[in-house]
Amino acid sequence: MSAASDFGHLSVLYRQSLEQLAIDPAGCYIDCTLGGGGHSSGILSKLGPQGHLYGFDKDQDALRAAATKLESIHSPATVHLIHRDFSEIAQACIEQQIPQVNGLLADLGVSSWQLDQAERGFSYSHDGPLDMRMNQTAGQTAAELVNTASEAELTRILLDYGEERYARRISQAIIRYRNEQPFATTAELAAVVKRAMPGQGLKEAQHPAKRTFQAIRIAVNGELSALESLLKALPDILAPGGRACIITFHSLEDRLVKEAFRRWESPCTCPREFPVCICGQKSLGKMISKKPIIADDQEMKENPRARSAKLRVFAKGAV
Repeated sequence: MSAASDFGHLSVLYRQSLEQLAIDPAGCYIDCTLGGGGHSSGILSKLGPQGHLYGFDKDQDALRAAATKLESIHSPATVHLIHRDFSEIAQACIEQQIPQVNGLLADLGVSSWQLDQAERGFSYSHDGPLDMRMNQTAGQTAAELVNTASEAELTRILLDYGEERYARRISQAIIRYRNEQPFATTAELAAVVKRAMPGQGLKEAQHPAKRTFQAIRIAVNGELSALESLLKALPDILAPGGRACIITFHSLEDRLVKEAFRRWESPCTCPREFPVCICGQKSLGKMISKKPIIADDQEMKENPRARSAKLRVFAKGAV
């Protein structure tokens, strides 16, 4: 089957995301992580002839799949598909002459389709080339990273991006293995990680290589720096009254989003003991809910990857 027809991605928190975007039929919306077009198809179905949808993705397979899906919606709105990383969204909005938008959505998870394609190298469950790049036309592969990074750098990556408690043991095992032969496949890396784990680590419910694969994927794709770039640009991208909906899947991402939203809502830097604010920092809007929105029991049952998803929403204040 073609990539477009086989892009089996279940959109996490689909209903909740559409509700929180509060879509205006004549509005302008950005989907930063187009994927297979799941969320975007829902947005597009609510847009009228004056509506605009801009879909970003650095994965060309995703763009092809989304184009096919969105064509089936038969919406009178205008659709713009852009092959670009959302980390470059500020510059892209200038180049594409995108006006301030009424809503922006970012689903930061790796799609089920990407994980299931062995040749993409994301999964420890499917043997394939150790790649992990979202954009297969550029950047360092996972194999290049694990075959060249120092022990200290590998340990830092596993600690910072995977919160892996056995980071040093795993890094040392990676170095020993590659001294004999370079890593080429996901199965090789998964096996080395598993062998490096102490007995206690092997008792966990999840696969022993899960955190390592997550950490290397984040490093290869610069995922946290991309999110930081998006958050830096977001206040200027949103129109007054516009909403940002961001879905995260691990604590590192969620912490960045939560802290940014809190800072935008309450930017005052004055000491607590000051009777009045003198710093002049003005609130940009408000968080829609203090706690993240999560999947209900039914969605978790139907789509296990929804268990770790958290949706946070920020509404920009009116001028």
